[in-house]
Amino acid sequence: MSVDFEHPLAIKIRKDIVRAVADYDMIEAGDRLMVCVSGGKDSSVLLALLTEIGRRAERKFELEAVILDQKQPGFDAGEFQAWVEKLGVKLTILERDTYSIVTEKIKEGTFCSLCSRLRRAILYDHAVDNGFTKVVLGHHRDDLIETALLNLFYTGKMASMPPKLRSDDGRNILVRPLAYVQEADVAQLAKEWNVPILPCNLCGSQEGLKRKRMKKLMRDLENEIPHIGSSVMTALANVKPSQLLDRELWDFSSFGLRE
Repeated sequence: MSVDFEHPLAIKIRKDIVRAVADYDMIEAGDRLMVCVSGGKDSSVLLALLTEIGRRAERKFELEAVILDQKQPGFDAGEFQAWVEKLGVKLTILERDTYSIVTEKIKEGTFCSLCSRLRRAILYDHAVDNGFTKVVLGHHRDDLIETALLNLFYTGKMASMPPKLRSDDGRNILVRPLAYVQEADVAQLAKEWNVPILPCNLCGSQEGLKRKRMKKLMRDLENEIPHIGSSVMTALANVKPSQLLDRELWDFSSFGLRE
């Protein structure tokens, strides 16, 4: 099936994207957006819908897609590239052999942490070198929730993925327009559109990852609490510093936020 922007699910997701973009002031007139695509369902659906949003938007912006060829065995972006070009979007393929680095250095445990650090550095450099004003990432609502749970359970932090932030190196502004969009909606639309998928043979080869455990936890809880996802998202946007224990954030002697 071709990309049908009038599909009810496409309309729903597009409205969720527009709402998130407005709430967090993600896109300004004249922006040059670098949409980071992986060949997965999330970034692909986001890219397609951003092209439609751009056609409708009063604030005009440009966008290009960038994918990283990490030299994983079997990687072939041909079909995916053709799909992107049908959207009328330029796709740049960056070739960097991070696969060999990760598999050489990580003998036990998961590859994801090192792999993502290397990938981010390459993409951030490309954004700066080519004058992009924003880096667009395809993380959806479930990613934000799972990250919050991972930080809570495994690192002892109250933190997630903000919809908009400046990168740690200070050079790039990152935005996540799918912040309000449920993964199930994205997956269904990608199926309806027959989006070509490039599987990750690195992370996908490792079972029992902590994020998968968080995903299963949320699915199990949804059987008892159907709207738990919405509740967690509301909580992430409704922080009460005085009701927590962070002495660096809240001055318990004067009962006020620290400057």
